[in-house]
Amino acid sequence: MTSPVRTLPSALSLPHAQSVLERLLENLSRVVQGKEPQLKLAVTCLAAGGHLLLEDVPGVGKTTLAEAVARSCELNFARVQFTADLMPADVVGVQIFQADKGTFQFRPGPLFHQLVLADELNRAPPRTQSALLEAMAQDQVTVDGTTHFLPKPFTVIATQNPVDLTGTYPLPDSQLDRFLMRISLGHPSAEVEARLLTTRGTGSPLLSIGAVTRPEELLAVRERAAAARVDPSIAQYAVALIHRTRTHPDIERGASTRAALALMAAAKAQALWDGRDFVTPGDIQAVLVSTLAHRLMLRTAVSGTFSRDEAGHLLEELSRQVAPPR
Repeated sequence: MTSPVRTLPSALSLPHAQSVLERLLENLSRVVQGKEPQLKLAVTCLAAGGHLLLEDVPGVGKTTLAEAVARSCELNFARVQFTADLMPADVVGVQIFQADKGTFQFRPGPLFHQLVLADELNRAPPRTQSALLEAMAQDQVTVDGTTHFLPKPFTVIATQNPVDLTGTYPLPDSQLDRFLMRISLGHPSAEVEARLLTTRGTGSPLLSIGAVTRPEELLAVRERAAAARVDPSIAQYAVALIHRTRTHPDIERGASTRAALALMAAAKAQALWDGRDFVTPGDIQAVLVSTLAHRLMLRTAVSGTFSRDEAGHLLEELSRQVAPPR
């Protein structure tokens, strides 16, 4: 099975790419209110071609955000509710024997959609979680020795409950490393929450938004982001930050080379917000915590006193210690 080939628009201008990001942010803000910094990171992750992990307590809009992204980009969408009894075949698909033909036919699972919401990913056992690894890394899955390509664009948005909640399995490092970014929405402010209570009707807020871009245009935005220039001094600055994570006394395992590549991919997409085709130190600083915090293992984690915010605080500390290039 191959993904359909669709004609892409010619290379987008920088103002056009910037406009796409701004339209997406405005559209998402109509559904998830009062969370513009987090939504901007989510749009940046989408523009960079990465997968997004939303970690937070239930009921703060994680699922709503994923569905809003699908609507805003006209992406065909599938939601998979991860549970303790979910099997890999329930996600990837299965070979069905056709008795009349005497052959097997592959029946695709929900993974064969442009945007897949892996809801409460850490409630499934590790075997089922690992079913996403090949898909997220290579945009393909292999079933019984046969490779099946996924549609383009392909994005996974996963939600995760905090690991201290009942019935959760911690995501393995290899799984976490496939997510370009991890963000937390958090509870809305008292002002926003009061407004929701007085303005929210019986209908879903998702019904109030439509598409503001198309899959082909999103792919073109990703190409524009990937083409951003990186000065050698900027690369050295990013490497210095990465190396600091490997030598910090409170960090057991620092960021890998893959993490460094993820950081730069996110920074390139971040540059589009200012209509630039080159990366600045500010772009790297803007995405540093969301791209690296979930990839670090802290020494305090061994004793069970790890806070999911602590890695972010350490990265902010490191960014103040490393002088950016002029």
